[in-house]
This record gives sequence, structure tokens and C-alpha cells, in this order.
Amino acid sequence: MADWHWEPFQDDLLDGLPEVARVETDRLANEIAVRESMVFLEGAAYTGPGPGVRTESRGLLMLTYLTDIRGERIVVVQVGWFG
Repeated sequence: MADWHWEPFQDDLLDGLPEVARVETDRLANEIAVRESMVFLEGAAYTGPGPGVRTESRGLLMLTYLTDIRGERIVVVQVGWFG
């Protein structure tokens, strides 16, 4: 497995969220990054199309993200916390 990771689209993306939301964001985003590393095994050598914008939710959290396959990362573009 490559060193896939996640990062926010903007530095202030998580500002204003309660600590529990930040922890859940980190947990879910890391799980997505691990999963994407197993789906896109070629990583930086990948030449096909990207999967586009996707949304995943768990409990009170909803993440909207892009998979940057060649950058071996997911970029979280929006966080919704319904707590």
C-alpha cells in the first residue's frame, strides 16, 4: 500500500467544527484513503479517469471529497456535521 493520505481543500475547512466532528472527519477520511489505495493500486502511474466528486456519510458526519489518484490522496472539499 502506498502512503495515501487525506487533506482539506482549504486550510480553514474544519474551523468551527466541534472536536468530535474533527475526530470523526479524520477517522473517516483516513478510511477512505486506505480504501482508495487498494482500488487504485497504480497510484502515481495511473492514467485513467478519476472517479469525480463523491460523498460518504457515517453517523452525523458527511464528507464530500475528490480522489487525486496520481497524488495518492483524497481531498475533502466539504464537511457536514449534523450534531
